[in-house]
Amino acid sequence: MSSTHTGIEWTDKTWNPTTGCNKVSPGCKHCYAETITKRFKSNFPNGFSFTLHPARLNEPLKWKKPSRVFVNSMSDLFHEQMPINFLLEVFSVMERAPQHIFQILTKRHERLVELAPLLPWPDNVWMGVSVETQKYTHRIDYLRRVPAAVRFLSCEPLLGPLELNLEGIHWVITGGESGLKHRPIKAEWVISIRDQC
Repeated sequence: MSSTHTGIEWTDKTWNPTTGCNKVSPGCKHCYAETITKRFKSNFPNGFSFTLHPARLNEPLKWKKPSRVFVNSMSDLFHEQMPINFLLEVFSVMERAPQHIFQILTKRHERLVELAPLLPWPDNVWMGVSVETQKYTHRIDYLRRVPAAVRFLSCEPLLGPLELNLEGIHWVITGGESGLKHRPIKAEWVISIRDQC
């Protein structure tokens, strides 16, 4: 579970220098990552507790084929327990692997803005925030303050209609929730987002 090819439509590989997280908003309710840690307990001895994996740091430097890499599909790079020194190491690896595009997604917009000035932002690092309902569109305002070459939104799992200010946003992902207890998505919500884009 450290780095794998993936069935996620918008990326090629995942890279998990940390694993584990905790719920911060309604989009987290049926977290797929938490479900994976419960299903594959031998791969996650700490369960879904936030865990650093220093041995995984240099993995992208070994990958020759240029890929889109989703960073921390099993965690949040801006988690409150993430030490700044480890975060700087993650960004250093991304900077030293310009053949790849690194896609980072967070629900912790305030910590993102707090730490952004301390981080290098090479052109191959894309930064995104999750926006699952209208209540969380303020995350976009925080994202606009980050000097990433590409800023994107993940409106997934989409839990209601959205009216978006897309100024300074380059890319939008949308989709429904998966799993047995998934909450329904309406086609008109997705069509509206497409039309706004």
